[in-house]
Amino acid sequence: MKQEIPVWEKLNLSFEEAAAYSGIGINKLRSIANDPRCSFVIRIGNKKLIKRKKFEEYLSSAFEI
Repeated sequence: MKQEIPVWEKLNLSFEEAAAYSGIGINKLRSIANDPRCSFVIRIGNKKLIKRKKFEEYLSSAFEI
């Protein structure tokens, strides 16, 4: 039996989860994540996940996205 973990408790989020969590569109998130200096993305092979805590820090310090 698979137990669902709430988004706010997960370490890493998919782009879909991060979009729902933040209200930012998936395409905009992918655009930001493609920047090599992006600190909140973890790459696992071809897959990218968003580090939730770093993403929250990024959002709290951003004035414009």
